[in-house]
Amino acid sequence: MGRTTGRTNGMVLDAHRHLGVLPAYPFYGGPPVSPDVGARATVAELIADMDAEGTERALVLPNYGVPDPAVAFSFNELCVEAAARDDRIRCGLWVSPRPEDEERTSAALALAGESGVRALKLSFLLGGRAGDPACRPHLDRIFAAARAHGLVVHVHTSPGAASDIDEVGRLVEWYADDVAVHLVHFGGGASGHIKLAGSRFFDWIAAGKRVYTDVSWAIGFAPRWLAREIDRRGLGHDRVLFASDEPWGDHAGERARLAGAAGDGELARLLFHDNFAELYG
Repeated sequence: MGRTTGRTNGMVLDAHRHLGVLPAYPFYGGPPVSPDVGARATVAELIADMDAEGTERALVLPNYGVPDPAVAFSFNELCVEAAARDDRIRCGLWVSPRPEDEERTSAALALAGESGVRALKLSFLLGGRAGDPACRPHLDRIFAAARAHGLVVHVHTSPGAASDIDEVGRLVEWYADDVAVHLVHFGGGASGHIKLAGSRFFDWIAAGKRVYTDVSWAIGFAPRWLAREIDRRGLGHDRVLFASDEPWGDHAGERARLAGAAGDGELARLLFHDNFAELYG
C-alpha cells in the first residue's frame, strides 16, 4: 500500500469523538468525579478544538460514560445541531436495544433523516446484550433504520461481558451484509485485537461483510500488527479509520500512534483521510 516510515502531516479526518458534558459520578465506589476533562458543552468549543488539532472533518457522537442512558440520549439534538451548523461535522445518534429505552430510541430514530446524520451509536456498557432475545427486536429496528437511511452503526468494543468481540461480533454476522458496522477500539484490548487481527476482521471482509474499525484505545502492538497484516493480506486498507475518541482519548497521542504504524504513504492517506470521506462523506 505504499507504506513508508514517518508521520502523517496536514489535516486529518476524525471518525469518532464525543460532544456533551457529563455530570460527575461516583465511579467504582469513589467520590463523584469527571474524568473526561476535555469534554465540550458547545458546538463553538468543538470547532475550536478541531481548528487547534488540524482536524478537517469529524464524526461527532453523544458523550456517555455515566450509567444512565438518559444522559447520552440527551446529547442527540446537540450533535444534530453541530452537524447542521458546520459542514465539517457529521454526527451520530445515540440509540439503545434495551426494551426500557424503546421510547427514547424511537425519538432518536426520528432524527435519522436530518442533514448531517451519518451514524447510529450503540454501546452495551450501559446495558443490553447482542445475544439477549429481549434486545433482538430492538436491534432489528435499529439496523433497519440504518439500512433505510444509509447510516453506519457504531458499536463500542472492549474485552469481556457484553462488549467483547465474541458478543458484538454477532452484529457483524447478522447485519453487516448490507449495513456498515464500525467496531470502535478494534476489540478494545489484547484479546479483541488478537481475535480481529489474527483472522476474524479479515475473514469478515473476505466474506463481503461491511465491517470497519478504528484503533483508538488500542494497545501498542495492535496498530503495528494491523498495518502489517493489511500489507501482507492485501485486504482491509479501506476499512480502518483514524479516531481520537476525544475527550476519552487523546487526539495527539492517537494520531502519533497510528501514524507510526501506517507510515506516510498511501496507507496513511487512506486511514487518515480517504476512508472517512468514502464512508461518512
